[in-house]
Amino acid sequence: MSVIPMNPDTLEIDSKAAAAAGKAAAAEYQGTIPYPYGTFTDFLPETVLDKVIEELKQLPEAESAFDRPQEKLKTSYLPERLPPYTRNLFYVLNSRPFVRFLEELTGINGLIPDPYFAGGGVHVVANGGHLDIHADFNHNQKLNLERRLNILIYLNKGWKAEYGGSFEVWNTDMTEKVASFVPEYNRMCCFNTGSDTWHGNPETVNHPGGEPRMSMALYYYTATWDGTKRSHTTLFRPRPGTHDQVDKEVRRLELLQDLVPPIVFRRIIGPLRRLGF
Repeated sequence: MSVIPMNPDTLEIDSKAAAAAGKAAAAEYQGTIPYPYGTFTDFLPETVLDKVIEELKQLPEAESAFDRPQEKLKTSYLPERLPPYTRNLFYVLNSRPFVRFLEELTGINGLIPDPYFAGGGVHVVANGGHLDIHADFNHNQKLNLERRLNILIYLNKGWKAEYGGSFEVWNTDMTEKVASFVPEYNRMCCFNTGSDTWHGNPETVNHPGGEPRMSMALYYYTATWDGTKRSHTTLFRPRPGTHDQVDKEVRRLELLQDLVPPIVFRRIIGPLRRLGF
């Protein structure tokens, strides 16, 4: 039985059962350190994800593509341009029954899904690619909302740890890896987001058959943003003792933010946010 009770044909979620599943896992999720995170196996009915995988054998042109030291061979695809079943699944994961599950799980009330899926959608990391450890952008400027929560649902059948691409959680001072999760089929990873919630998949994807690492990514917000908070783009941090590179581009933006008036900085950073920075 899946964690989220869902009708594979209509994608309708049993709202009460989903809320109960979130409540049952809440204490464990909220008690993790250095920040709340959790993982679920058999998250959705397999029939649902099998249909998604079949549809995603044909992908449209990517909305964004990154090939730089911090995010290599990574592409993303907005739900609105994906085939109908997959597109509708994203919309259901933005609906009230699923948000109720997340609120019960995390204890964060008033979660708001992003109808624009900024930075979200289907993420693909090709063989030879990776995503370094980072903390996500914290302010959705279009909606003026504070980013609070990420979920990732993995689509990789038969994936093994030695294929790379495991999702890693690091402590707040970036001195130690706290947890690692293989991005295996029908696993969901969920975590609160903040300016020091370091995470990523920094180990190079090296599937022996050349298959990419694929996931569904959705982000959730609250209406808690105010002028006392400092907006930032995605912040990358090198792991100690590795060849990870410092993100000089973001360092320049941080310096610029300190030097120029806020209204000017917002005009500069806005286009980058729309690309998922």
